[in-house]
Amino acid sequence: MSYLGANNRRNTMDHSNHIRLTVDELRPSVLAGAAVYGADDHKVGKVDHVHGIGESSSVIIDVGGFLGIGAKPVAVSISDLDFMRDEDGDVHAVTSWTKDQLKEMPEHRD
Repeated sequence: MSYLGANNRRNTMDHSNHIRLTVDELRPSVLAGAAVYGADDHKVGKVDHVHGIGESSSVIIDVGGFLGIGAKPVAVSISDLDFMRDEDGDVHAVTSWTKDQLKEMPEHRD
C-alpha cells in the first residue's frame, strides 16, 4: 500500500451514519478541536475556537500547516458547517468550502 493511499483513507470519512449535533450542543467546549472536512470530503482543517454560542457563532478554523505549525486561522459562520458525531462519539464538521477556498479567506485575528 502506498503512503498516499493510507493518507487518503485516514483523511476521508463517510458521514452518512453520523448524528447531527443539536443547537444546544453548538458550544465552544464541544466544538473546539473538531476536524473539518471539505467539499471533496478530505480534512481541510481543525476548529481552533468559537466566538459566541449557538446558531449565530463564528467558528475559527486552522487551515493548512502541519501539526498546527504554519496554520492560518480563518473565520466562518457556524451555518457554513454541519457538525456531527461519528460512531466513536467524536465531533467533526462538514462544509462545502474547499481547502483552497478557506486558505484564500482573510486571516482571522482575535
